Amino acid sequence: MLSQACVRELRASWLPNFTDAALARLIDLLEKGSPLLIHGCFTRAMPMGCLATHAAWHHPRTAHLTADAGITWLHRVAGLNPATSHVIREWDSRGAHDWSVRSALLAVLKEERTARQQPPAANRVQELATV
Repeated sequence: MLSQACVRELRASWLPNFTDAALARLIDLLEKGSPLLIHGCFTRAMPMGCLATHAAWHHPRTAHLTADAGITWLHRVAGLNPATSHVIREWDSRGAHDWSVRSALLAVLKEERTARQQPPAANRVQELATV
């Protein structure tokens, strides 16, 4: 289970800045328990990176970066301090191999993917009115 602070930060600062490609990539890595998704550092060796680094490699402002991609994405795109990010701290302290962390993150990311696949609220209201 993730802390409330971690979930709040994830929903407020991370998810709004994820591209659809980043969201899909992280879901895939978490589902597979991929060794490409690491903890304890931002980047080990290409293509191994943490949550923020994989998000960065799929964002237009940071896709060109390598070792500093995750740090730059957190700071310049998500507006967070990489050293105090609740998501990074929880991920690093419990690790990619902690099943409960992976499953909780995966649930939040899948929820976001589902929400993005829904039509905008205005369209849904119009659809209901025409039924």
